[in-house]
Amino acid sequence: MANLETTVGVIGGSGLYEIDGLEDVREVRVDTPFGAPSDAIIAGSLGPVKMLFLPRHGRGHRFSPSEVNYRANVFALKSLGAEFLISISAVGSMREDIRPGDLVIVDQFFDRTVGRARTFFEEGIVAHVEMADPVCPVLAGILHESSRAAGARVHRGGTYLCIEGPQFSTRGESKIFRSWGVDVIGMTNLPEARLAREAELCFATVALSTDYDCWHATEESVTVQNVLAILEQNVVMAREVIRRSAAAVPGARTCKCPVALDHAILSDRTRIPPRTRERLGCIVDRVLGAKS
Repeated sequence: MANLETTVGVIGGSGLYEIDGLEDVREVRVDTPFGAPSDAIIAGSLGPVKMLFLPRHGRGHRFSPSEVNYRANVFALKSLGAEFLISISAVGSMREDIRPGDLVIVDQFFDRTVGRARTFFEEGIVAHVEMADPVCPVLAGILHESSRAAGARVHRGGTYLCIEGPQFSTRGESKIFRSWGVDVIGMTNLPEARLAREAELCFATVALSTDYDCWHATEESVTVQNVLAILEQNVVMAREVIRRSAAAVPGARTCKCPVALDHAILSDRTRIPPRTRERLGCIVDRVLGAKS
């Protein structure tokens, strides 16, 4: 069970923090070496667990998927003590049996984004983290069980195809993507998953299916109006999944996520520029030693 030292970060919509039982709610503004995160972080306590909520697109949905400062978002949550990171994401379904309104606890990603900063490690320091299994199996299991307990129609496992956007797919693209065997399509979970691994966070996604993209012959093509209508129905369910999951996260992490950097940094420690070492702070202190 979770203890007083457990901190769970949540990235998603701006209303996710409106959870029954969330106490000591306050705003925290964080400055990071990678710029400002999307918005102030809403901090609070849910029973014994410290919760951190960050609206991915900013309140008022001000940032497109390409404009989101993913590095600042993940760094900010890490700097505030997050150990677990739950991503709540709207997606299109690429499978007949994943219906609008369903939840999917994905376990793989396929990256079709372009030009997004996708690593913390640059400017004199190189790291290669393992990404074969990009989702924490412990956190994914908790999210799956919490979704079932909340009464959701939920699917365990699946590949999330991340496109650049902000436009939805053409029909030709959608049909080709579906032929690749992906399960859902979205615009935001990469580079989030990559950065979470570099930050040694336990990361998992609750993908909220809102539509059938535009491959489906008998369903209406995806529109913003359709997406918002389904999201309004799903937000209450997402809050309940978060609440149940927070109560179930372990007090001690026994997965591989907390040691992802153990053998990943290849750079000669004596040649890492001091400015770079200082910049990465909370990301590398565990493996390089805290700065005195």
